[in-house]
Amino acid sequence: MTEIRLQKVLAQAGMGSRRRCDDMIAQGRVEVNGEVIDQMGSRVDPTTDVIRVDGTRIPPPSDHAYVLLNKPTGIVTSMADEHGRPDLSSIVAGRDDRLFHVGRLDTDTSGLLILSNDGDLAHKLAHPSFEITKTYVALVDGSVPDTLAARLKAGIDLDDGPAKVDRFIVKDRSKGRSIVELDIHMGRNRIVRRMLDAAGHPVRELTRTAFGPLHLGGLAAGATRDLTRDELGALFDSVEA
Repeated sequence: MTEIRLQKVLAQAGMGSRRRCDDMIAQGRVEVNGEVIDQMGSRVDPTTDVIRVDGTRIPPPSDHAYVLLNKPTGIVTSMADEHGRPDLSSIVAGRDDRLFHVGRLDTDTSGLLILSNDGDLAHKLAHPSFEITKTYVALVDGSVPDTLAARLKAGIDLDDGPAKVDRFIVKDRSKGRSIVELDIHMGRNRIVRRMLDAAGHPVRELTRTAFGPLHLGGLAAGATRDLTRDELGALFDSVEA
């Protein structure tokens, strides 16, 4: 792509008018590839240069779609389930862009799922080398002891090898059940359910509430929304080599 003026790139990214973008540059708030740019007239390639304003990444211009979905339970993570079960096709029906899911959630797991048509970014997000952290909240059987955190952080043996969490807290205990929250970057099949089951606390309900820098927030089950500029910039940051 031909290099264009930095002010134009910032304005096109929704940072404000050209005059406001000029002011941000003059104030030293803009970086390109880690270097503060405070001179007018600088030219950049927005498809390859890493541009930040106040430390926040400005995502490269793209015709791709990036959508956050709160997947309900009972929905298969597929755009066309071969067994005729409810799938994602009904959720994205009516959109002009052809989306696919980035990673998976089990049919009986709800929560944050990314939909996109950016194959390159999807591949990076799913690749284990980037170790994207996911946050889950689970309703489990039994009164979970605080000591379980250390055990799960150290690692627990499963049929396909050891697995461990990065963070684990007990949020509530009541009537023989507990609500726990955990962070994990491993992506093996049903790993959260299998870990907690192996620890003696089978999962009754499971929701993914965060994926890397993205958070589910108050998005209703079955609802979607486009990622914000800041969310998309943070997502690109999370897969930088």
